[in-house]
Amino acid sequence: MLARRIPTCLALACAVAATPALAQDEGYVAPRATAYEEVLALPDWTGTWHQDWSRLFGVAMRPIVLTPAAQAEQDRIAADYAAHGGPPLDHEAHCLPPGMPSIMSVGGMPMEVLYSPGRVTILVEAYGQTRRIFTDGRPLPDDPEPFFNGNSVGHWEGDVLVVETVGLHQFNSIARGIYVQHSDQARIDERIWQPAADELIVEMTVTDPEVLAEPYTSRIYFRRQNEFPIREYVCAENNRLTTGEDGANVDLGLDAEDDPFGPPVSD
Repeated sequence: MLARRIPTCLALACAVAATPALAQDEGYVAPRATAYEEVLALPDWTGTWHQDWSRLFGVAMRPIVLTPAAQAEQDRIAADYAAHGGPPLDHEAHCLPPGMPSIMSVGGMPMEVLYSPGRVTILVEAYGQTRRIFTDGRPLPDDPEPFFNGNSVGHWEGDVLVVETVGLHQFNSIARGIYVQHSDQARIDERIWQPAADELIVEMTVTDPEVLAEPYTSRIYFRRQNEFPIREYVCAENNRLTTGEDGANVDLGLDAEDDPFGPPVSD
């Protein structure tokens, strides 16, 4: 009985093995580093990467051009903020992370890159954030769940990591100083490479046909500085910041009864 099953099992195995090949289109990129021995052949991005302040004001991104509707909304919000003494505290003041793309450069805080089979993980000190970039050949989700850091897939083109990110959280800003909320069509394309042993460049292109009249591209330059490792960053959602004696959030300048986070609960 067992001998008769072997050809059937072999046939099934061949059919299963052939299925991915049939599904591959012309743009398919074979996954790389899906086993630990292959990970060893990837470029050495180990250690801690800090923004290169000497190049902070070097290659700047081009001005962000909004669509007419988005620009009108941006102007309206900016005028409202100006009339009230400036923009209110943003979500980051209450420990919500800025999300992509800002998380890659927030506050000049460092990041660390980790390799594992089929995935590149980026740990960012700011807000203790983690980015998972899947390089196992999976496609982007058709209906992505919105995350602060989005849903990312990538592939290697030589020693360049090419990343696509969609599904950004509604609280994310597509750029610092842009108050208009992005649409669900917002997308970030990245190229990450190592021009020298202790240098890393992250180039990001953001597109959003409903908000941006044209894509905008920015570059962030990093230097490897292992003598300054990532530190623990603890910040909990609904953080009250500094509170007064009555429990009101001093930073919001509100009385206790107007504090949207409510007075502290006492026994």
